[in-house]
Amino acid sequence: MPKLKINGIEVEMERGSTVLEAAQFLGIPIPTLCHDDGLTPYGACRLCVVELGTPPRSKLQSACTLVVEDGQFIQTHSARVERARRLLLELYVAVCPQSKTIQDLASRYGVRQARLEPEFEDCIQCGKCVRMCAEQMMAGAIGFAYRGKHRKVMSPFRPQSDVCRHCGACLYICPVVELRCQGAKPETTLCSSCLNFAPACLTYHDHAMCFLDPCVACELAGPLRQDKISGRTGVAPIPQGGGPARASGAQRESSK
Repeated sequence: MPKLKINGIEVEMERGSTVLEAAQFLGIPIPTLCHDDGLTPYGACRLCVVELGTPPRSKLQSACTLVVEDGQFIQTHSARVERARRLLLELYVAVCPQSKTIQDLASRYGVRQARLEPEFEDCIQCGKCVRMCAEQMMAGAIGFAYRGKHRKVMSPFRPQSDVCRHCGACLYICPVVELRCQGAKPETTLCSSCLNFAPACLTYHDHAMCFLDPCVACELAGPLRQDKISGRTGVAPIPQGGGPARASGAQRESSK
């Protein structure tokens, strides 16, 4: 079985498993919009991107479609990954600002601006409903039609499909069907009611020190990489015992 490292943790997975499954096995949360355990991996939303390899030759790949291989080195919450996820969420917020699921993710990742005009679309083309109908309901009543910006989900030739059983599974699994607190036509693009600021740990080094879901900005000063914080004020050095370093009360006051 292939062995890989995810955030420095070595894990052995069955051949054919994905990096997303390996991260979930370790309890590391990775956001997704198009993935469901009972459906074929699709890799449409790209929110599950992870950094494969070591800089400067690392690259971003979707975890749900990336098959584990022996010797892989994966970072799930590096600064590069976090920037990519925030940019994607900003785009999704502009497409479907009325979606509670997208707004919750945007708040969790600290998206504080929306630079694009809202479109109020009712689909992000994640393909969840299409795969649910075909793979779980065994109906195939809907599918993708057209290409490019005209691509949409619809029944064949537009009329109601004869094989549709009105089960509602497509609505159940859709990530944008649940409206945000302000309703279908909110006044602002971003809700920000549950805004969570960027993880404090990313201030000091290039990968998150923990994987609390959601991040609560717990104000721990460590464990920190000494080479990243040498010369900084307000942060205590790493103790010899290996425990987390903390800023003392006097240091916190001096840093204000």
